[in-house]
Amino acid sequence: MSTASSHAIAVLGAGSWGTALAMLLGQNKHPVNLWSHNAEHADVMQKSRENARYLPGLTFPKLLTVSADLKATLSEVKDILIVVPSHAFRQTLETIKPLLNDSHRIAWATKGLVSGQLLHQVARDVVGEKTSLAVISGPTFAKEVAQGLPGAVTIASDDQALALDWAHLLHNDHFRAYTGEDIIGVEIGGACKNVIAIAAGIADGMGFGANARAALIARALSEITRLGISLGADAETFTGLTGLGDLVLTCTDDQSRNRRTGIALGKGKNLDAVMKEIGQVVEGVATAKEVVALAERQQVDMPITNQVYNVLYKDSSPKNAVDALFNRAIKKEN
Repeated sequence: MSTASSHAIAVLGAGSWGTALAMLLGQNKHPVNLWSHNAEHADVMQKSRENARYLPGLTFPKLLTVSADLKATLSEVKDILIVVPSHAFRQTLETIKPLLNDSHRIAWATKGLVSGQLLHQVARDVVGEKTSLAVISGPTFAKEVAQGLPGAVTIASDDQALALDWAHLLHNDHFRAYTGEDIIGVEIGGACKNVIAIAAGIADGMGFGANARAALIARALSEITRLGISLGADAETFTGLTGLGDLVLTCTDDQSRNRRTGIALGKGKNLDAVMKEIGQVVEGVATAKEVVALAERQQVDMPITNQVYNVLYKDSSPKNAVDALFNRAIKKEN
């Protein structure tokens, strides 16, 4: 039996993923307060009952309310779900900290790293040790979740009561939620897969075919797992939903902004032009820099990630990046 609060749930972040999760919660008959930092956008969504900017044509459930008033959004709320881009994660926590009390519990569906820290480390720095925390992640595209298509996520937390509550809140007859304890593994998988999706896109943009894509995904999973284990993650996490599942999804479907970015780069387009054309945050771009720095500190070899970084930040051509990977010394697979 769930012990989740019957009060409203606050979802902070009205991009495609935040809106989709708010819609899922509302469809599951939970009152939801969705917060947007943009007052005009919030007002339009509340009146039109859709997020025409990111999820056009999908009507909000009746129990979903949109506001740009953060205090009102958090009023009489126990559970807070943060779904903002990773670069805004710390700022969002710092903004809500004065509004928090001992009953509040915080979860996030943001994927990425912030100034060398995993997101649970950032959260602990800001809100302290007493607040229960959880991360929600999995192979999920926002549009499909909002449409009610089948999907699954994992909720990882040190507080298993919180993880179980979120599983009950999200679970229904077409959306399955699992619980776990490996916060580090879930966060590393969710962050790194965005970088690898850029690599997969580059390969496809260069016309390399299915063989190359499959090999890239397999070798990328190996280097992501090495990094996770070095940080204390469980190796098994990387064969699950938030590891292999999310990696395959993001590397193989053009709904992924990261994959589309890579395809354009592989065809010779300029990164700034590609980012402008996509018009939304491409998490893998900033995360590539973060992961390379983290891997260096952990002394973990991540050749594919390094080459993505070189293309994004060192003016390396996709061809040079590919040549560098294939000219590596022959070694045993591990």
